[in-house]
Amino acid sequence: MQTAIATIEGVSPYSQGSVFTSQKNEKESHEDYEKRCWRERLHTDKDGHVFIPPQAFKNCISEAAKYLSIQIPGKGKATYTKHFESGLLTPTPMRLPILVDDVTGVWRFVPADGRRGGTKRVWKCFPEIADWGGDIEFIIFDDTITKKVLEYHLQQAGKFIGLGVFRPRNNGYFGRFDVKKIVWG
Repeated sequence: MQTAIATIEGVSPYSQGSVFTSQKNEKESHEDYEKRCWRERLHTDKDGHVFIPPQAFKNCISEAAKYLSIQIPGKGKATYTKHFESGLLTPTPMRLPILVDDVTGVWRFVPADGRRGGTKRVWKCFPEIADWGGDIEFIIFDDTITKKVLEYHLQQAGKFIGLGVFRPRNNGYFGRFDVKKIVWG
């Protein structure tokens, strides 16, 4: 088992799309409901800071492994995908240095059902964080994931997969990041 702490820096804005928990008030319009509740799309801690869930990083790097489909030397056609899916853990979220009340919202005309190509569209407000980044810890249980392999996959994940809503993997441009350094423990 190894640990690695990666310092990343966003190179495009970041947005989140968590599910609302507030109920729509009686006779409240869709627009008024969005205006009142859009910040609920953010993941926040008890102190009001926005954070990126640890599973977002886990899924990001697993998607990168699947996307890259790099074969493991000496293992035939086997790739790293299953090793990242089951042999990597991100135990804690990345706390961003921004409070929920300081996040700005951007209105977008999006499919009502959230699926690309949907025929019915509605206006929704999404949080947009221009400057973001920080440290994220990875615990590597699978020895197949070497330092070089993790570093490469994480770098590619930042370029081609991304994090959050409107990320490159979903045909967007938000959530791209650079890996500034990785400290191994």
